[in-house]
Amino acid sequence: MVEINETAVKMPLLALRGMVIFPKTIASFDVARKKSANALKTAMDTNRLLFVVTQKDFYVEEPTRNDLYEIGCVVKVKQILKVSDNLVKVLVEGLYRAKISDFFAGNNYLVSDILPLDEKGITNRQIYAETLIRKIKAQFHKYVALLPSLSPDVLSAVDGINDLGYLSDFIAFNINAPFDDKQYVLEQTSPVKRGKILLELLNKEREISEIDRKINEKTRAAIDENQREYYLKEQIRVINTELYGDDSADEIDRYYAAIDSLNASDDVKQKLASHVSKLQKMPFGSHEGTVERGYLDLCLELPWDSVTKVLTDIKKAAKILERDIYGMKPVKERILELLSVYKLAPDIKGQIICLVGPPGVGKTSIGKSIAECMGRRFARISLGGIHDEAEIRGHRKTYIGAMPGKIINAIKQSGSSNPLILLDEIDKLGNDYKGDPSSALLEVLDPEQNATFVDHFVELPYDLSKVVFIATANNINTIPAPLKDRMEIIELSSYTREEKFNIAKKHLVAKQLERHGIKKNQLKISDGVLYGIIDFYTREAGVRKLERNIASLCRKSAKMLATNEAEKIILKESDLEKMLGKRKFKPEVILEKDEVGIINGLAWTSVGGEIMQLEVSAMKGTGKVELTGSLGDVMKESAMAAVSFVRANAEKYGINPGFYKDNDIHIHATEAAVPKDGPSAGVTITTGLISALTNKPIKRDIAMTGEVTIRGRVLAIGGLKEKSMAAFRGGVKTVFIPKDNIPDLEEVDEIVKQNVNFVPVSFVDEIISSAIVDVFTDSSDWSVNTNLIQNTNINSVRQ
Repeated sequence: MVEINETAVKMPLLALRGMVIFPKTIASFDVARKKSANALKTAMDTNRLLFVVTQKDFYVEEPTRNDLYEIGCVVKVKQILKVSDNLVKVLVEGLYRAKISDFFAGNNYLVSDILPLDEKGITNRQIYAETLIRKIKAQFHKYVALLPSLSPDVLSAVDGINDLGYLSDFIAFNINAPFDDKQYVLEQTSPVKRGKILLELLNKEREISEIDRKINEKTRAAIDENQREYYLKEQIRVINTELYGDDSADEIDRYYAAIDSLNASDDVKQKLASHVSKLQKMPFGSHEGTVERGYLDLCLELPWDSVTKVLTDIKKAAKILERDIYGMKPVKERILELLSVYKLAPDIKGQIICLVGPPGVGKTSIGKSIAECMGRRFARISLGGIHDEAEIRGHRKTYIGAMPGKIINAIKQSGSSNPLILLDEIDKLGNDYKGDPSSALLEVLDPEQNATFVDHFVELPYDLSKVVFIATANNINTIPAPLKDRMEIIELSSYTREEKFNIAKKHLVAKQLERHGIKKNQLKISDGVLYGIIDFYTREAGVRKLERNIASLCRKSAKMLATNEAEKIILKESDLEKMLGKRKFKPEVILEKDEVGIINGLAWTSVGGEIMQLEVSAMKGTGKVELTGSLGDVMKESAMAAVSFVRANAEKYGINPGFYKDNDIHIHATEAAVPKDGPSAGVTITTGLISALTNKPIKRDIAMTGEVTIRGRVLAIGGLKEKSMAAFRGGVKTVFIPKDNIPDLEEVDEIVKQNVNFVPVSFVDEIISSAIVDVFTDSSDWSVNTNLIQNTNINSVRQ
């Protein structure tokens, strides 16, 4: 018996086709019939309640009472989505079972008096209901195992339900069973009976699914057999098309025509023709055919014997270099020499140059300028981080995704057999178990071997002897020796302050104005601004940070112009802090007065020269020598050599001969966090030590550099160009240099020569007698004009 609540409720009725909705479930369906849409609209206009009942026959368009099952479900409409004028998507929630009491087929929609059906209680023992629940869940798990498409959320929800009635409704709603079987489950108000029926239904559906799976496996096996037959038929079809001609035949003809017109040797043409013949016999669309097409397309795109005309106008080349490169006279001279040799001997081989210098000094830009001077096409290969030999030589075609190496790719991109190829960052090549790319480059850069360079992918000898290779590196020490032996090294030093200023003024400012869309008459950057950026906002060897700061000024100015804050902007040095923030670096300046034991040394760094002040202090003690300021081993040895020299000459300078026993000596280099090393501070330490022991001050406007021996000889040092610029920038008037460094004065900037006196010395005595106050008498006796040094015969000076 069905327990019926005798209170009938009038409610709009919506007939479902092929679907059964259960209480406590969320369902969505489409509504297209006009009466159904009207019933839905009525429900929305009242209390959102709707009685849904399933049709017995799916295909009936205008159902009557006899076409509907008696028992359905009262639902609450949660959401309506209008898809089109004739279609509405509905989301509903099932509330409770109900039975049709009376039926009214109105003109607009169906209406029914319904009687709610109460759920029967469970009269069986609790253990029986628990057992039934477990059986249902176990059977459902077996059913789900055969239907992987079922959502995992459903399985999780089933595991969490312990109410027998709700469990039966939830599973019946979610399984893929006929709607009449689901309707039978809906009509049961007894949870126990509903559970038993569901158990039988699950068992039946699982058996059907098992049978369906076996049928699918047999069908798949039959399809595989059919596929095999299809492949065989395809091969027959390809053979027929090759015999009688079609599009594939046209492709073969195109390849043969391209080979005939190729500007290459007969051996190359013959080899490519054999690959076309091989392709002709392959099935259309096969993997091997795809590889052969890729190989032929690459080989036909290579400029085998196609060359561009090389320019030999040296004067024009010199103008291009002057336009693009500021300073660097040795580099430009070497490039013009290279061009001159090519003019006189066009077939010369082995001209391979490696530009070594710190980052940002324009090595890549120089490569582009050289290509323009020579009239050659330019290609760049970035070697940084490459650790696979195949990146240079290419991969063999047997590998999936095989491709040619970077050398052949660069040749292809340039479209010429005689381009200029820039091997960028050659010092950063790596190696691992896949091979050593630096070894693969040996053949590329060897003029005796690269005329027959063979890429693993191309498998044909390619002549690289006409290619001009320019390599770049930051650190020459990390370039493998065999590779270094094949290249001529040209070292690029860091830019001086004046060089940076001129590069910024002549190149960077105009470049950034154009990039930011600012006209020259809208923004003017004064010289003081450029000097201010160089001195207070950058510390670098090149000009990259300088360019970024100029770009920052342009961006801020562009904002002011775009917002009409100003029509024309003139930037002065006083505007820098407002535009770029606080100064990041302090200026290097000499002391305000002469001090005892404090002396200006000169140091070379990767970002240019710097003034390095050394402090020497002598105090009563037991003869200890303290060296502080992050000094390297070589610099410590220079300090010990200075102490030995002073001990040996103590009486000469009026120093207590037993100072090394009665005094502790502390030598300190400022900016202690920065590591320092090298022998060039020897004369500086010696002079500072004598000043401290004699208690006589050192002139504040002098600086010095040079290696000192224990006999007091002053030996040559490096980096004079950068060190002299630091002295000029810091306000130094006189610089003592080793006599052997006189030739290096040719590289010193003219502005530095005009403002700084360089005093060449052979012995440290010459510095001490002039640098320490009270010992020095007349500056005119030791100040040496640089112009006189330049005009002196270098050989006679050395003698």
